[in-house]
Amino acid sequence: MKTYTPQQGDFDFISGRDINVDLNFASQGYWKGVAIHFIRNRFAMTGLLLVGVIVLFAVFAPIVSSYSYQDIISVTDTNGKQIVAKSLAPQLAGEGQGLFADKTFIFGTDDMGRDLWTRTWQGARVSLIIAFVAIFIDMLIGMSYGLFSGFFGGLIDNVMQRFIEIIGSIPTLVIISILAIFMDKGIGLVIASLLITEWIGMSKIARAECLKLKEREYVLASRTLGAGKLHIIFKQILPNTIGPVITQVMFSIPVAIFTEAFLSFVGVGIVLPQCSIGSLIESGFNNITILPYQILPPILVLAILMLGFNLIGDGFREALSPKLEDM
Repeated sequence: MKTYTPQQGDFDFISGRDINVDLNFASQGYWKGVAIHFIRNRFAMTGLLLVGVIVLFAVFAPIVSSYSYQDIISVTDTNGKQIVAKSLAPQLAGEGQGLFADKTFIFGTDDMGRDLWTRTWQGARVSLIIAFVAIFIDMLIGMSYGLFSGFFGGLIDNVMQRFIEIIGSIPTLVIISILAIFMDKGIGLVIASLLITEWIGMSKIARAECLKLKEREYVLASRTLGAGKLHIIFKQILPNTIGPVITQVMFSIPVAIFTEAFLSFVGVGIVLPQCSIGSLIESGFNNITILPYQILPPILVLAILMLGFNLIGDGFREALSPKLEDM
């Protein structure tokens, strides 16, 4: 049998050659894939743009405005009498009539003579604060409650779930009515009502994910190595439930914003002279037959916010669990 003896030049290094790498099958991290799917989703990016525009106006519009959200605008006429700019239609400087022709009111003024432009964006600030409070409640209370309930199981899980069923069976309006007896109206009452009911949906999702994951091999390995229960919950199980958690948070934000708007609309939310989207809608609703322009700005801002967050939620849901044809 002949044996082949390697000769010089049989093997060459290929470092100098131009080798094309197939980027379609190149390895990429999980979150990089999520980001790519999210950015490619036109509806999700549209929602992000809508929410971003509202956030920018809510932050900067009241700062650069000529009037505060609670200022009652008035001028002195030729007779020395103070005239309040009540119920002025939208106008730019030079387009109006009378004493207020040199002033700009992009959204007009309300029936008290306050600038609706500033009040609308001040109200959007309140709605965005409620949105961030909803995120905090979902992530801190709802997620922790669901993870503990699902991980310990047995009697503890049974008692915790019965507690949720009791709270969930009480109508929200009844809870709010009881809170209104002991608390002053305002943003504190809205946050308290969210603290009682907002986290229930998140806890159920976190519990379901924990029940599915707590019997996995890596959890068993951590237990075998002597890891504590808190370590397993927050270091092993929580990172693997982050996808459904983020999706649920995005969908709970518009619900919280709508809850605040509803409470302010029925008169148990934000009180004058403060304003929110709901209180502005309630004020515009009272004058809708004679001054319809007053209700349009807060309704449009509320609709854009809810649409934007819903589109972002849909985008996260598709990015975190893409379908086969999207991969």
